[in-house]
Amino acid sequence: MNLVKNRKWWYLVSLSVIIPCVVSICLWGLKPSIDFTGGTKIEITGTTDKEAVNQIAQDNGIEEIAITPTEGGLFIRSKEQTEEVHRSFKNAIETKINGAKETKIETVGPSISKEITRNAFLSIVFASLFIIIYIGYTFRRVPKPASSWEFGIAAVMDILYDAIIILGIFSILGHFKGVEIDPLFITAVLTILGFSVHDTIVIFDRIRENLVKGNYTDFEDAVSRSVYEMLPRTISTSFLVFIILVVLYLFGGETIKYFVLALLIGVFSGTYSSILNSSILLVSYENFKLSKAKKTRV
Repeated sequence: MNLVKNRKWWYLVSLSVIIPCVVSICLWGLKPSIDFTGGTKIEITGTTDKEAVNQIAQDNGIEEIAITPTEGGLFIRSKEQTEEVHRSFKNAIETKINGAKETKIETVGPSISKEITRNAFLSIVFASLFIIIYIGYTFRRVPKPASSWEFGIAAVMDILYDAIIILGIFSILGHFKGVEIDPLFITAVLTILGFSVHDTIVIFDRIRENLVKGNYTDFEDAVSRSVYEMLPRTISTSFLVFIILVVLYLFGGETIKYFVLALLIGVFSGTYSSILNSSILLVSYENFKLSKAKKTRV
């Protein structure tokens, strides 16, 4: 079973998925929550009537409101409210809806939201750099013709693929369904990057073992053997995680729904990319080096 040999088809599959995601990100971007743009968060207990609360918000001139059900109440997010508007909204809620009561209010300022955005971006950048350095050092004794840095760069390209898939799908959901991203989404992305790179390193380690043993005809054969040997382990592990996440998505409640959805997408994408993308990138690059070396000799 030579999965690597058919790499042109896998490249085609990967491109057919990633191109719409890139186009969506470029055209529509992501729909940030108030954690990134600044705004007001309010928790209300004693009612789960979203329509009534939404109508009261509109009557009080509150813009861009998002209401999420919680256990025994509602979680409201909106543009930053002035003290006067908030007082009017609070009084209207507690007067018009029997038993409703505001229990918490929090305002996120623009400066705080910018810091959250910057830190989220830096987290992904530094994670990618550390992965390259770690793999480059750990695989430093990999036999020729492979280079440890090639493994590191292939792993980072793999996780960037996963990140673009998640961002692209949430860009589409944000445009058509109004789904917003929040700090939980960033947590999901970083979690998936860790999950994906872990699987990738396991496969890379098997490639290194097979290269050391010398039980192969060429580099492509070594990679193909390694992928095939690790296929059952990778799929079974990801399948169990996927099942748990499906249960959480169905029964975990509204507050973590899109967090779990991001993990579901990431696990599926990460499993595919760990098995195929990173491995075929190594083979393609080694074949490119070999072809270049032959031309140089001629």
